Amino acid sequence: MSGPAKRPVGRRAFVLGATTAAGAALTGTAQAAGFGWADDGSAYVIDTGARLVFKVSKSTGDLTSLVYRGTEYQGYGGMNSHIESGLGASTVSIRQSGPTILVSVTHGTLRHYYAARSGENNVYLWTDKADTSVSATRFIVRVKKGAFLNDEPDSYTYAPTAIEASDVFRKSDGQTRSKHYSKLRVMDYDHIGWSAGGVGLWMIRSNHEKASGGPFYRSLLRHQSADGGGLYEILYYGQNQTENQRFGLQGPYVIAFTDGGAPSSALFPGTLTTPWADSLGIPGYVPASGRGKVAGVGISGRDTAYPYTVGLANAAAQYWGAARSSDGFFTVPGVLPGTYTLTVFKGELAVYTTSVSVSAGGTTTLNTIAIPSSNDPSNASAIWRIGDWNGTPGGFKNADLMTYAHPSDVRAASWTGNVVIGNGETAAFPCYLWKDVNSGILVYFRLTAAQAAAAHTLRIGVTTAYANGRPRVTVNDAWTSAVPSPPTQPNTRSLTNGSYRGNNHTFTYSVPASAWKTDTSQYNVLRIDVVSGSGATGFLSAGTAIDAIDLLA
Repeated sequence: MSGPAKRPVGRRAFVLGATTAAGAALTGTAQAAGFGWADDGSAYVIDTGARLVFKVSKSTGDLTSLVYRGTEYQGYGGMNSHIESGLGASTVSIRQSGPTILVSVTHGTLRHYYAARSGENNVYLWTDKADTSVSATRFIVRVKKGAFLNDEPDSYTYAPTAIEASDVFRKSDGQTRSKHYSKLRVMDYDHIGWSAGGVGLWMIRSNHEKASGGPFYRSLLRHQSADGGGLYEILYYGQNQTENQRFGLQGPYVIAFTDGGAPSSALFPGTLTTPWADSLGIPGYVPASGRGKVAGVGISGRDTAYPYTVGLANAAAQYWGAARSSDGFFTVPGVLPGTYTLTVFKGELAVYTTSVSVSAGGTTTLNTIAIPSSNDPSNASAIWRIGDWNGTPGGFKNADLMTYAHPSDVRAASWTGNVVIGNGETAAFPCYLWKDVNSGILVYFRLTAAQAAAAHTLRIGVTTAYANGRPRVTVNDAWTSAVPSPPTQPNTRSLTNGSYRGNNHTFTYSVPASAWKTDTSQYNVLRIDVVSGSGATGFLSAGTAIDAIDLLA
């Protein structure tokens, strides 16, 4: 379908009947002068009637231009903004329905959509991936060189020396940069972008219901290089992935321009409503009326020192919500009908699971969830414990840094060094262990005569592993454990690209009484080695991330 533009595209627009505070994105549907579209031969040109004009290629469905207030922001290195690395030849159509313009792109089994609303400086996007014919599911907004500059962890503008693969770099001062170093889990952000010179350009994520990895997944969100910058919506990325990918319509996610401030919270996942899209006929689109909700009156048995998250997941969709700190009340709205596994996480450690069913237009209300004491490994009586059981390496040496830096970063404390129980052991113990870097770390501790006379269970909890790295232990050179079987973990890089998140696993070792020192004045020595037949060298040797280590009473 084609149609004439209501005015020459590119002419400065004046918004009628809609005002916003400085820096806020327009979210209403006010009619605006100049709203419309045109066909320039190679692209559909859409004018929102506010201050944004964008183009979509008629041959590929790429976003080829983003002009805001007369300035072009799209493009670096001769590349467009698009799904994955560009779809190639596609079928592209456009139609207008009142104050909405919809561009539809079909490439094989994949469908992609752009929508513009009259009077808004936003581009709404949906992506419908039906199978694996497209390797990953991401949309990247490619931004021109010099439009925005930053030296945040996820930027490598000033870091010309590649130190790993072609995506981790070191600056002259020894700090490291990579597009992978976002610091953030999916649940930690609503939008990502830049602001400079009175212009803000933002990618506002979708609710990720068709994404994979859950609320704690970490992935690249933005980058900058000498050629320009990129903003990402990652729906499936194979890096350190713990789940199979999900298929179906995902969105909307939003490209938003502002006058420098953050985008309106009305565009955020969990807040955004799109009743105007209900009648657009997008295949797979499910309106609010076709969704349900899960609500829980509370969660007992919590450790109130930690946040709790409730997740819902099945093969088709995923959702999550935070439990209220005072009583554990939670609500998860906007859920597609179906049966889900409900998981309660203490921090990032699963401590309870059950099954729930959700129906369209209904609310599944759950009575208070009681977490059994035995479900939280922190409740076990321990002679000593390094860290705590929360599914993360938080509190261990270098743990915070590792979400936004390479292990070789100059800011990292030494990865070697032994540990004495009772002498700041958690802060002294490295968050990661590698076969080629710090395998063989020693832990010194004393036992009472009664403790030394009995066998004890040693537990080592891990959050992920690289190249099947796993711990084998030796006590006092008197007893050595068998080599444990490797648990299922992601098969890509993790420890060096900002993510400790894999599959939480606990290794247990039954240490006989004969292994302990009988002289209570002497230290017992626990040696932890990383074993694996895989991996390379250095920080790419086999390794693992630590959640907690304890010796049970």
